Amino acid sequence: MPALPWFLPLILGAMAAFGPLATDMYLPAFPTIAADLPADPAEVQGTIAAFFAGMATAQLVYGPLADRLGRKPPLLFGLAVFSLASLGCATTGDIGTLTWLRFGQGLGGCAGMVMARAIVRDLAEGHAAIRLMAQLGLVMGLAPILAPSIGSLLLAFGSWRLIFWLLAAYAATLAVAVTLALPESLAPERRRRDGPIAVIATYLRLLRDRHFLGHTLAVTLPTAGMFAYIAGSPFVYMELFHVTPQHYGLFFGLNALGIMGCAQGVARLVRRVQPGRLLLASLAVMALAGLGLLGAATTGFGGFPAIAGLLFLYVAGIGAVMPLATTLAMGPQGRNAGSASALIGTLQFGLGAVSGALVGLLHDGTARPMALVIAASGIGGLLAVRSLAR
Repeated sequence: MPALPWFLPLILGAMAAFGPLATDMYLPAFPTIAADLPADPAEVQGTIAAFFAGMATAQLVYGPLADRLGRKPPLLFGLAVFSLASLGCATTGDIGTLTWLRFGQGLGGCAGMVMARAIVRDLAEGHAAIRLMAQLGLVMGLAPILAPSIGSLLLAFGSWRLIFWLLAAYAATLAVAVTLALPESLAPERRRRDGPIAVIATYLRLLRDRHFLGHTLAVTLPTAGMFAYIAGSPFVYMELFHVTPQHYGLFFGLNALGIMGCAQGVARLVRRVQPGRLLLASLAVMALAGLGLLGAATTGFGGFPAIAGLLFLYVAGIGAVMPLATTLAMGPQGRNAGSASALIGTLQFGLGAVSGALVGLLHDGTARPMALVIAASGIGGLLAVRSLAR
């Protein structure tokens, strides 16, 4: 792999961080939003599902556009949509409008995630791609560490609306950085000229590819469990176990440190251990952590320390699974990198929207709904790679 600019992982990581930033930063504000609009907790949780639904929907459009127009034009359009939707969230006065605007944030923010994966595939392959993806994971890992603390700090000094003003400014600043510093990674001669029928055929061909589908489900199903954690943890930590918003941000940041540590560990181990074996081991640990979490939530054994510790094990595993499974899925997809990235993202956030909604629908005043969805997601990822990706 040729030498890449030192700042490239920073920009790509910032692009891929829209998901955690736009969710984690406002999690500590859930009680404040519910009191201000007003709304009940389930309605506020629904704004997360709306964001995930927006992220899932638009990626199917951005992927083919990225293969046809290059990576930068669709990215800049998405950044503009995200910034405008964030301004709307900052000024809205009711929960229904906030939910729709969160959907709009998802429509724009997912462009960064699609383009980041596609650019990695454009510039690197094999072990080099896993290492670059892990570098993105390091930058992305800062987002869930810092975001809840930033949200809590903004709440201490003003309204929850400041969070969305800051997100709008983040997107605008990144648009400037992309325009001035990010090189176009897809040369004109490599771009596709497919029409709508060919685009649909590409997606269907990817879904029939057992190697691609198995590794895609190996990352998207466990990630759905993380989304269940994002949706359910404000209630479990702050309402059920009476953790303060500031301490909640610290626990959230600790889990994100686990993601970063696993991502960097994989970047080193992949030079000595076959990536498929590393992926299987990581998924097995996550499945066991999910089962343990369900047991602790059902029986109460171990109390809050058991819940927090098992959540750490599960969430940290995402740092290993994401670069490994994503790289293995996209490796053979050279000319279809944009579409393959989009399909991964659509499944990731589509399943995330479902898992977040399930946590709300199954809400019973305990940690069981969150734990059940997390356990099912972890087991599903392990079964997918064992049964399909052979």
